[in-house]
Amino acid sequence: MERIIHKDKLTNHPEWNESYYFVFFDKTNNIGGMSRIGFKPNKSEGMTFFFLFLADGSAAGYHQEIKLKDFSDNLRVGRMSHNWQKDGTWKYFFKGTMIFVADPLNLPRVPEDPKLILKSEKVLMDLTFKPFNDVYEYSKYMTPESLEIGKKSGDMHWEQIGRVKGKLNIGQEEYNVNSVLGQRDHTYGVRDWTGVGNWLYYVVWFNENLTINPAAIVTDDGRVSTGGFLFRDGKNIPLRSIQIIKQEYDEQGVYPISSELQIIDNLGEEHNLKANVGPIIPVPFKDEEGNQSILIQSFGRFELDGIKGGYGTFETLRKVRN
Repeated sequence: MERIIHKDKLTNHPEWNESYYFVFFDKTNNIGGMSRIGFKPNKSEGMTFFFLFLADGSAAGYHQEIKLKDFSDNLRVGRMSHNWQKDGTWKYFFKGTMIFVADPLNLPRVPEDPKLILKSEKVLMDLTFKPFNDVYEYSKYMTPESLEIGKKSGDMHWEQIGRVKGKLNIGQEEYNVNSVLGQRDHTYGVRDWTGVGNWLYYVVWFNENLTINPAAIVTDDGRVSTGGFLFRDGKNIPLRSIQIIKQEYDEQGVYPISSELQIIDNLGEEHNLKANVGPIIPVPFKDEEGNQSILIQSFGRFELDGIKGGYGTFETLRKVRN
């Protein structure tokens, strides 16, 4: 396991942050969840979000920001904690109230329009993540051009796949999460949500022997920063290049509908990845100069080289064009 905190890498940039992400999907119960904890030491800020996508198409959200006295490896903000263990496993724990909406698109509008709230429920998440691949670090295998383009999305980026088990209680309902697939990531560096350009980030699982995690930043002039890996038969294989064949969006050009990528891995093998997007939670960002972007959190369905049945996260960041 990589080091948990990197105080020695801290610069004086106000947006320097170290963040930790966790995602899982339970196909039996048709419930997916994702959480991020992030720290900005130069702003004395800590942030977390926790989203649940439910079988009936609804969604639940929890968001908290706190003032930090110190930045440590106690990865807890509000009611959410990401607890690393010395044996390489992780414990993810949440106990608190979440807001539910019938349409996930409406979740960020709740503060301005509380009538959108379907209900609020007590939620308990107590999950254990046990990895089954070696930690993969993006930047080690990225080209100098990709690293240059990706400067505003962080300096180091670790990914790891694992089996997740435990329980999830929503109100009076209890769900046993029985050895489902999940993934964690860990990044540090400057993350400029409105200045980084457009990106895509997919975490895709087929089974324990086949997963893929492509990530790309696309500049306004069409250049692409490629990162990520293919995990196949027990090995992490870096991705060498990603070509976007098709990205279909709604009429406003913000909410994604489908995607097709042509990928070449570090062994020189070509892959075709197709995706269709499920329900969407949009997360808006706006900087001091008025620039806006929207981060899309969603789960999708995927097909890799004709192999169907893939599932996982479909994340995009889009600038709002005036």
